[in-house]
This record gives sequence, C-alpha cells and structure tokens, in this order.
Amino acid sequence: MNIRPVQPDPEVNVYLPDGLVLRGPRGATIGAFLQAAAARFPAPVMGAVVNHALQELTTPVDLEARVTPVTMQDEDGARIYRRSLVFLLSVAFQRVFPQAYLTVDYSVGAGGYFCTVQGRPPLSAAELTRLEAEMRALVEADLPIRRSEVPLREAIEHFRRLGLHDKVLLLRFRRKPYLTLYELDGQRDYNFGYMVPSTGYLRWFALEPADGQGFLLRFPERDAPTRIKPARPAPKLLATFRQYGDWLRRLGIHYVGALNEAIAQGRLAEIILVAEALHQQQLAAIAQSIAERREQVRVVLVAGPSSAGKTTFAKRLAVQLLAHGISSFSLEMDNYFVDREKTPKDAQGRYDFEHIDALQRHRLARDLQRLIAGEAVRLPRYDFPSGRSLPGRQVRLRPGQIIILEGLHGLNPDLLPDFPLAHTFRVYVSAFTQLNLDRYNRVSTTDTRLLRRIVRDARERGYTAQQTIAHWEMVRRGERRWIFPYQEQADVMFNSALVYELSVLKPRVEPLLLQIPPRSQERIEAKRLLSLLEWFPTATDRWVPDNSILREFIGGSILKDFTVWQGNDETGAGP
Repeated sequence: MNIRPVQPDPEVNVYLPDGLVLRGPRGATIGAFLQAAAARFPAPVMGAVVNHALQELTTPVDLEARVTPVTMQDEDGARIYRRSLVFLLSVAFQRVFPQAYLTVDYSVGAGGYFCTVQGRPPLSAAELTRLEAEMRALVEADLPIRRSEVPLREAIEHFRRLGLHDKVLLLRFRRKPYLTLYELDGQRDYNFGYMVPSTGYLRWFALEPADGQGFLLRFPERDAPTRIKPARPAPKLLATFRQYGDWLRRLGIHYVGALNEAIAQGRLAEIILVAEALHQQQLAAIAQSIAERREQVRVVLVAGPSSAGKTTFAKRLAVQLLAHGISSFSLEMDNYFVDREKTPKDAQGRYDFEHIDALQRHRLARDLQRLIAGEAVRLPRYDFPSGRSLPGRQVRLRPGQIIILEGLHGLNPDLLPDFPLAHTFRVYVSAFTQLNLDRYNRVSTTDTRLLRRIVRDARERGYTAQQTIAHWEMVRRGERRWIFPYQEQADVMFNSALVYELSVLKPRVEPLLLQIPPRSQERIEAKRLLSLLEWFPTATDRWVPDNSILREFIGGSILKDFTVWQGNDETGAGP
C-alpha cells in the first residue's frame, strides 16, 4: 500500500455574520480577507472579532474562522482608530518639533482630544497647519505600523534614552516581563490596545486651536465615521479640566506611574484625604454660589451621566446648604416616569427609559410651580416592579425651602420649557477626568464610570458584570443623545473623579470581570478592562471616607439611607 501524507489545503474559509464565505490563501491577514468584501460594510473596517476574540487586521488566518468586522461605527473600532491617530500625531509632532514634548490630555466630546505642548510656547495657527500637513503626508505615504514584543528591560531603556520619564516610571511597576511596542517611520512607542495596519487608514482628522493654551485633535464620531463634525464650544468643560490638572500638579501626580510610586511609598492615605478634600472644597463653593442667590433660586437641577455620583453629590450638597441655613427638599425625577406601556421605544422595539418622553414632564413642571407657590401637592410614586405611576405622599414646602431635583435630563431645556430660568441653579456632575497612563495613553472616564457601575450593580442589584456590560451601549447611546449636548448649559460643573479610585475598585471588579464566559461578546470588553486594571496597584478602602462619592459604588456610605429632615409631609408621616 502506497501511503502518502495528506497535504494541507492551501486555502481557508472565513465566514461572515451575513452568511458570506470568503476563501483565500492560508496565512493571509484578516485585513486582506475583509478587503475583498469592503463594499458590504457600513463604515471603514478597523479590526475584527475572530472566533470570539478581538484581533488586529494584520492577524494571519491559518484555520477556518468566523469573523465579524469591527468598523468605525463600533466602539472597539472607534478606539482603534483614535489610538492609531494619536500615534500618527505623536510621530508627526516629533518630526516637526523634535525639541518639544506633546501631551494628549483629555476628551472634550464631539470627537476631539485636547492636546498641549511642553518645552516651547503653544503652537501658532501656522505651526498647527504645518503639523497637520505633516500628518497628511504620512497618511498619503501609507506607511506600515509594525508591532513587536520586546523584553521589559529593553523597553524601559528605550524610553529612558528618549527622556520619557512618565513611561519609565509606569513600566517600573509592570509585572509582565515584556511590552508590546508599535513602530512607525522609525519611531517606537507603547500604545494601550490594538492599532491599524498602516497610516493610510487614518484619513479623517483635523487640528484646531483651542483655549489659547493647546489644540484639539479632531476625529469622526461613531454616527458619522468619515466626517468631522463642527466643534461645540466647551469653555466650562475646559475650565474644569484645567482645575483638575492644576490640582494633580500640586499633588505631584501627573500620570499613573507617579500614583503607583506614591502608593508604594505609603502615601495612599494622604492621596485619598487630599482628593476628598478637593471634592469638599468644590461642594462648599457650589453651596456658597446657591446661597448668594437664595432670593431667586427655588430649584437646584442636578444632572449627569450614569455612575457619575449624582445621588451622593445631591445629599452632600443638601448638607452644605444646611450649613448656610438653607433647607432643601429632595424631589426624585424617577418618580415621574410614565406608565411602562407609554414609554417610548428605540429602533429595536425596546423600552427607552432614557428618552425625555419617558417622564411626565408637564406634571413635573406643574408640581414644581405649585410647590414654589406654597401649595400642598400630591407627588407621584413610581412602582418599578409593576411599571405604574401611583399616588405618593402630599407635601408642602416650608418658607425659604428650595428643591433639589436630580435626574438624567436636568439640563435639557425641554424638561421644564416654561419654568423661569432665573429660579434654577443647574449643576452638571460627571467623572470628567482620570489619571492617564502616560502623555499619549488616555484612561477614558467612560471606563471609570463603567467600572463603578459593574461594582454597584453586583452589590446592590445582583447583576453580573456580563449583564452590566451588555446594557452599557444602550446607556451610552442615551447619554450621547440626552446629556452630553447640554452639559455647557450648567451653571457649574462638579468633577466626581477621584485620582485613587481605580486602585480601590480593582479588587472588587476584577473577580466580576473574570466570571464572564470566555466565548461571550462581553468577554472582549472584560479583557480590555482587565488589561487596563493591570497598570494600577490594588489599594485598600480603609481611608475612604464614609461620605465619599466612591462609597456610592463600593458600599459603606453613611449617606445611603440618609435624608436631611424636611418636615414637609402633610399626612403627618414625615420624621
């Protein structure tokens, strides 16, 4: 018998979600396979999910695979694009201004990062035009972005030679013995996450001056992936960022590496106490502003995205107002939900509880007017299990008492269209800033809020991390539509971020993320978050005050069941 070895098939199949089968050479890249079907995809492809794992387009296909393209309309695709664009900017900047340093600081919404330069004055309009031209020249050249793994010691020495001490300090605390670097036009750098294969993918961007101190790196938003939308002025947001940056400089903690070193030196208690003191200082200033307008202000509107810490903020503000002799009455916007069957639905036919028409807006406005006029008002009480609006208690404001109304739509002009603006004080609460890994690798504040929510959902609602992550995209969609466009309408912004919080959240959230099944869609997000948390040391909550914003999520808050005495219950059931 003549037995011969079976030769492997030189070609392999790739199966797309819509049923299309692509056949090509074994070992060809994912990008090469998907390029053949590019016209079928709604936006440019930046990566792919291959057999339940996120992969770069340069990944070779050696076996049959089920592949889902990841485009700029997807969160992971948008991240890959933005991350690669920052690398392009950094390479172009070093070409044009080799003696200066660039920092990509924070997101300003509407598709943009705020950037600053050190070692020279801010860029002029002409210099910004020159820098953008250099970036476009690199794009036209379609240069490859190559990935390599190097020993950690070699990476540290590489960044030490370049004078990038933020990266050196960060890597000093890394536990893995290697680091993934990317190279473009002879420049190597660390980038947290996957990249595009070449500069030719990065065609949509713009550089714009901002605030006289820096400039914006503009990029497309997910709903318009090949178009740069007009920038929305955000002076209050930029001022909030500057305030936080100044505070970090005073504390001597610019990046995560510096935080890690401070914790290693036993300074955790100091960092926590100073961070909490900053919150207290902000709260006191906001209460002072309200007190100065006490003859006019009748309603304090507190708005912000999910897991911003609005509830704790509102309770702490009530305490601060009492210190000024101002009594407040807390009115819950959630009690004004319409009956469930009247709730608007999204494009998939699901109830959209973030929609402004999910609230009884007209009843809310009428009740506010009557309360301010001194009338007794029967408030609604929303029963969440049944989805019904039921009669609640009857209340009457006492003389000089103001209302604190906390909810998603607090800054939306359509919430109270006929209510006098002069009678309101509007506060926007969010975790605006987070400590970045280094001068190029940002830590998204959205990630901070998601990690907060995963911990709280598991502790208070019994939700798994998989359930929270699966619902997060719907939450984010509601924020983009109903919250972020109105943030500059606020009278004041409160930054609820805490410089130490990811280290405290880490031991609570890591076990929850590890429980997500390996082959699930949510595991991709869990893997990314776990990789982020690797950069932070584990910290105890021993010194976290019991009235901290963070306690709203990790537990142990003295404010959880605390209500400032209001004495408004007309039925006699009040305290």
